[in-house]
Amino acid sequence: MIAGVMIGHFFPAVVQVLNKMQIAGISIPIAILIWIMIYPMMIKVDFQSIRQIKDNPKGLFLTWIVNWLIKPFSMYLLAYFFLFYVFKSFIPQNLARQYLAGAVLLGAAPCTAMVFVWSTLTHGRAAYTVVQVATNDCIILFAFVPIVKFLLGVSKVIVPYSTLFVSIFLFVVIPLAGGILTRVIMMKKKGKDYLENVFVHKFDFATTAGLLLTLVLIFTSQSAVIINNPIHIVLIAIPLILQTFLIFFIAYLSAKAIHLPFDIAAPAGMIGASNFFELAVAVAIALFGTTSPAALATTVGVLTEVPVMLTLVNIANKTQNWFIKED
Repeated sequence: MIAGVMIGHFFPAVVQVLNKMQIAGISIPIAILIWIMIYPMMIKVDFQSIRQIKDNPKGLFLTWIVNWLIKPFSMYLLAYFFLFYVFKSFIPQNLARQYLAGAVLLGAAPCTAMVFVWSTLTHGRAAYTVVQVATNDCIILFAFVPIVKFLLGVSKVIVPYSTLFVSIFLFVVIPLAGGILTRVIMMKKKGKDYLENVFVHKFDFATTAGLLLTLVLIFTSQSAVIINNPIHIVLIAIPLILQTFLIFFIAYLSAKAIHLPFDIAAPAGMIGASNFFELAVAVAIALFGTTSPAALATTVGVLTEVPVMLTLVNIANKTQNWFIKED
């Protein structure tokens, strides 16, 4: 994060180059890095096991309820309360409304790409996580725009569908297809044992490298906005952090209450707590501009997400004994 801000501040030409490398407001370099993060995880997924999901569909219903009936509205309420009441003396109302718009964009976009990282770190059931993400992608296509419009009350704001479709295609469809194709080819050539015990471990470093480089690029692009608004960043971060913890524990403890195993419960909590920040940032920039307060709010979401999600990963791993174990 620090490296990205420094690069953007001292080498502004880099930002100009990055801004030109976009499709529908989405950064192509970031898309490539997300492929690098997700591709090795997709190879590990045994899609035959997806058929077992029908034996325990409760995790999917929990994910849908938390992500679409609770999360967008709790984000709006928390952000509105802090921005318009608690921090009223520090943030002008016109800025508060823009920050609220950014927060709503984050709240209406549950995680699609990074959830594979959090799921892996908690040893979540990979096939189940894929289905959770896939169904969320379908719901995003229909629910994202009306939820954002309803919460912001801005009926004339048009959220570009091209950004939604391109985001899902780049961040999910391409790496998923690549993982499936690789798995099929390697199974035929070398067998399942070689694939799962040798081949996949050749990419162990890829996820970490992809995550770090993604953060560098995002903060390089948003460095000017961050440097110009240091105090506001702290104030915006507070409701976003509280929201992340709130949604995680709602999903996580609900999973415990309905007796889900840990490898389903942990990803269910992570997918709601984490945000599809690539989509939120892209839509904020497309709607309000690169240097807009709304874009800043979504960038703060990126700033807080990684350390907070790693904290939640740690909490989940230390509490997995709360959950039932499946043979």
